[in-house]
Amino acid sequence: MNDLFSALALAVVLEGLLYAAFPEQMKRALVSLLETPNSKLRVVALTFAALGLIVLFLLRS
Repeated sequence: MNDLFSALALAVVLEGLLYAAFPEQMKRALVSLLETPNSKLRVVALTFAALGLIVLFLLRS
């Protein structure tokens, strides 16, 4: 459980740094995200989730 919370905290830190370093680009990315069709967003999200699971599996092996 400690690893899970550590990973979530790291994700929040990285996202915060991106917004601090590149605020205009992050705003544009969010606008672009809102204009993306839901079906395409689902495919991309599931692809990244699968890649993340594969990386976790490889790291734990």
